[in-house]
Amino acid sequence: MNLLLDTHILLWWLADDPRLPRIAHGLMVDSGNTLHVSVAALWEVALKNGKGKLQVDPEEILYEIEAEGFVILPVHARHVMSLARLAPHHADPFDRIMVAQAATESMRLLSHDGVLSRYGDTVMWV
Repeated sequence: MNLLLDTHILLWWLADDPRLPRIAHGLMVDSGNTLHVSVAALWEVALKNGKGKLQVDPEEILYEIEAEGFVILPVHARHVMSLARLAPHHADPFDRIMVAQAATESMRLLSHDGVLSRYGDTVMWV
């Protein structure tokens, strides 16, 4: 299965944070799954770090993503265009573009954000 990691899932994984749900951990270590990270997640990390909302080094995060072997998913025009068809369940632009990416690319967005579960099968809420 192709899984797109929501930003908090990615950060919890990289930090070995106990907030990462066991089911998410199990999905992430399953060799049958391919793990993707959106450029939007990197953008979110960089912006929040710059505002002091996160205490991480964005370059170190990128290094760790590459070291883990995660696939980096660019934001394409088709992802942005699919936002027009996306229900307004969530206002966060980073979450919305990741939902759109997952839907467009036939992936599941792995998230612990309950609001995102309103997007149905596109989101795997853990």
